[in-house]
Amino acid sequence: MSLEKPAPSLLQSIALGGASCVFTVNFTHPIELVKTRMQVTGNELSMIVRNTLEKEGAASFYKGIVWAWGREGSYAAIKLGGYAPVRDAIGAGGKDAPFYLKFAAGALTGGVGSAFGNPFDVMKTLAQANQGKSAPLGTLVSTMYKDQGIGGFYRGLEVNIMRACVLNATQMGCYDITKGYVCELTGWERMDVKTRFCSAAVAGFFMTCTVSPFDRVRTALMNQPTDKKIYTGPLDCAGKLIAEGGVISL
Repeated sequence: MSLEKPAPSLLQSIALGGASCVFTVNFTHPIELVKTRMQVTGNELSMIVRNTLEKEGAASFYKGIVWAWGREGSYAAIKLGGYAPVRDAIGAGGKDAPFYLKFAAGALTGGVGSAFGNPFDVMKTLAQANQGKSAPLGTLVSTMYKDQGIGGFYRGLEVNIMRACVLNATQMGCYDITKGYVCELTGWERMDVKTRFCSAAVAGFFMTCTVSPFDRVRTALMNQPTDKKIYTGPLDCAGKLIAEGGVISL
């Protein structure tokens, strides 16, 4: 009799993925805050960390954590939990499946997830970039709605979807393919923790390289003041960022 456990359903996979991401973001949120402030101010890592500690205290590294929980429970849950079921549904579950199918599965789940998580992303970015006194959650939401309506919660949606598609497609596609190479070269099992670690490290490197420009533009779009628009869209934003700091600024 087979002792193999049945694969989780799509909803179960999304729920499990979301729970793991909500837990993990508690450890990664301070890093995300520093990254966001580096993108907004252009200051170096050490300066951001020092100024944040001296002027706002250690607790400020968790500004926007509530919005981060919402983002992980929506966007990350769908992009991570939905990947395997969608990948298998389109015939990309085998280790020899073509890369473009794995890429398509990652892009699809990442794009759909970003549409659900965009409002949380906007509010999280504003909270993290704010270097003054933290505003209550209700105040942030009501101010955004008063100044820009529902549309304000979806600013940067286009580039956020592009970012999510590139991120998830690169991350999941490279992870799956790297797993095959690692197993072939080392003889380790696909489910071995060493295989997973090595595959995740390689996928994370390539994901960072491909997604960084999209992430920079997304942050700039989402961090615009609630009462005015600095950029008309992703292309205008990218053009102005390049004009100010060169291509490397992305």
